[in-house]
Amino acid sequence: MFPQISESTEEGIIAVGGKLSVENLLYAYHNGIFPWFNNPPVLWWVTNPRFVLYPQNLIISKSMRQVLKKDFFKFTHNQCFEEVVINCANVKRKGQDGTWISKNIVKSYLKLHNLGFAHSFEAWMNDELVGGFYGLKINNVFCGESMFSKVDNASKSVFINFVSNAKNMDIKLIDCQVHSKHLESLGATFINLGEYLKILQK
Repeated sequence: MFPQISESTEEGIIAVGGKLSVENLLYAYHNGIFPWFNNPPVLWWVTNPRFVLYPQNLIISKSMRQVLKKDFFKFTHNQCFEEVVINCANVKRKGQDGTWISKNIVKSYLKLHNLGFAHSFEAWMNDELVGGFYGLKINNVFCGESMFSKVDNASKSVFINFVSNAKNMDIKLIDCQVHSKHLESLGATFINLGEYLKILQK
């Protein structure tokens, strides 16, 4: 269905094109591959090294501990998956003109959600959805896709709450896919792709 991982480019692209079908997406994620693109065609990636977060290595800063203690947010799981994905698509991001989360992405991941693979995590303030993120749980790995925040610290708070409770979902590793300073500050680090696949497919 996809080329061998050894055939990927130096940047990590393993395939170009194809459909965002449930079958293709599940095969891809089970083999360490994920889609990421701004415009058609679909680009499929298998990055090496892989940027990941072990839940036990989560770093919570003093300022975030104070935010969490004040209980600004209420956290939920899978309460409004489609709304979370749409918010992730619409949020304005520094240095980005558009989003890779197309209508086809929303449709495909909603199907994965209905099958029990894709999950959303939400942050609420005064009964209003103010932050959240979504991704796929594949075996013991959670593959994070995107997050959004409408107020300060909303997405970071719901992410920290999720990671702190990851063991309750039998999650041993969080796949961040590509590097970001934000996730690095929370304890994410690089590991070899082979090690990642060993944990993913165990």
